[in-house]
Amino acid sequence: MDLSRLSPSPSSGLINLLVEIPAGSRNKYSYSHSSGVMRLDRVLHSSIRYPFDYGIVPNTLAPDGAPLDAMVIMAEPTFAGCLLRARPIGLLDLREDNVDDAKLLCVPEADPGQRDIHSIRQIAPSQLEEVAEFFRTYRSFEGRSIAVSGWRDADAVPPLLDQCIRAAN
Repeated sequence: MDLSRLSPSPSSGLINLLVEIPAGSRNKYSYSHSSGVMRLDRVLHSSIRYPFDYGIVPNTLAPDGAPLDAMVIMAEPTFAGCLLRARPIGLLDLREDNVDDAKLLCVPEADPGQRDIHSIRQIAPSQLEEVAEFFRTYRSFEGRSIAVSGWRDADAVPPLLDQCIRAAN
């Protein structure tokens, strides 16, 4: 799977998102740039499961030295390696091991049931807290320091996305 020709943002307001980990999984898969395939990175602790599909925006470079992370709210999980177009509706500001590590929150373009969602204000606060708590818990089990600063709305996404696209070039 060669992602080199894939645009991070196929059109204004959309990103390409490569799913690495489907919702409900304890397996943490990662895309291996050197081999071009998905690989099993590790298995999460017993009760921790991804509450959403999670992946990367190809051909970006975030401040943590990896592609920009993105999660997508789906009615049904997809699969590791699935490519989808998604609309970022906000981001979760995190600092992991003293490095900025924001995560985009998106909805899939292909889901007509989510066509009118354009802001994290349209997502239940309990669902947003579930996502934030997942990261707090997941990282604490690994003994890593994480600070969750909170959510920012869709207008915070374009500057971060542009920065990560420029950093990758």
